[in-house]
Formats: sequence, structure tokens, C-alpha cells
Amino acid sequence: MISRIPSHDYLLCLGDVVGYGPRPNEVIEKLVALQPKLTLMGNHDYAVTTGNTSGFTLHAAQAIEWTRRHINQKNMKYLSELLPSARLRLGGKIFALYHGSPRDPLTEYIYPALSKTEARQLIKSAEADVVLLGHTHVPMVYVSQNEMLANPGSVGQPRDGNRRASFAVLTISDRNISIAIERVDYDVDSVAREIRRVGLPQRLADRLYTGL
Repeated sequence: MISRIPSHDYLLCLGDVVGYGPRPNEVIEKLVALQPKLTLMGNHDYAVTTGNTSGFTLHAAQAIEWTRRHINQKNMKYLSELLPSARLRLGGKIFALYHGSPRDPLTEYIYPALSKTEARQLIKSAEADVVLLGHTHVPMVYVSQNEMLANPGSVGQPRDGNRRASFAVLTISDRNISIAIERVDYDVDSVAREIRRVGLPQRLADRLYTGL
């Protein structure tokens, strides 16, 4: 899958690096090796570092507890130092990045069904040209003139009914901002088998096949 990531100037990760999968240490180490421009803290990363699973479903909480038992100290420290939001200037544009939203950087869900008015309000509140969100695992793109609100979806746990890994390629010029949501097939069977083998909840293996 890594080989499908195109040549890029910057790599951005919007959080939830760990929390569902059977290889949390390897995922963190692979991400660090890719040298992202920045990585945000997701609510699952926060739960792993704090042990606070309030509001989580039973299978999500069980996965957090499993991850806390298996993650090493170096990677736990890495997660604990992440932040749920950030601002950057890239290509002459102001980027505001949130795992959740400008109103609640860690836990608010913003889904594609939001209205154009709501999208504009979020962009305005962020005081940015480009607002990037994570958390929902559902890809979303809203573009108005030279402003954008987008969610790249999820590499590991897509939730839009498409089981293929989801990420976005963003292209910026002085006059235009464009984004392409990319989907990549991967070996779902092997990941599902390992989820079951290590003792994570069966639900986490099953949902990989449906992308929900």
C-alpha cells in the first residue's frame, strides 16, 4: 500500500494511528519512517495514552485496552506528545487541521451530509483556506471558490461502505486547490486473520470486509 502513495512534498496524518489493529508498534514505526509533516492525535490515540474509554463502544474499548497492553513505551510516548489540531502554511495557503472539528478538535464528528452553509461556517471559524478533518473515517470534499473542507477517509478502517483503504492527494497552486480521494485494495483476509489471532474483538475483523 505504501508504494501507492504518490511523490509528495508533505505527508499529513489526521490521527487515530492506533486503536483497532493488531500491529500498533509497527504502524507507528512505519508512519515515523515516512517523515510526515505532522501527525495529529486522534481520540483513539488519546484513549490509548490515558486509558479513558468513556463514550467508546464495547469492542472499541476492548481494542484500546489490548493496545495499551501491547504498545511499547517509546511509541506510547510518541502518541502522548501529539496534539489534536494544528495550523500550517503550505503553498501560500493557511491549513487548519483537526482530528474532530474546529469546535471540538478531538471528538466532534463532521459527516458529508452537512450543508454548504455549515461547511462555510466551519471554514470561517477555522480562519483558514483549507480545513482538513479526520475522525469519521468517511471521505468528504467541499470546495467553494478558493476554500476547502475535506476528510481523506481512513487507510485502516474505512466507514463509507467501501473496504478499500482511503487517502487523499491535495494539489495547491496560487489560484487553485484541488483534491482527489484515492482508494487502494489491500489484503483484508490477512489483516482479519491477525485480528482474530491476537485476540482482538471479532467485530473488528468482520467490519473490514464491508467498510462500515
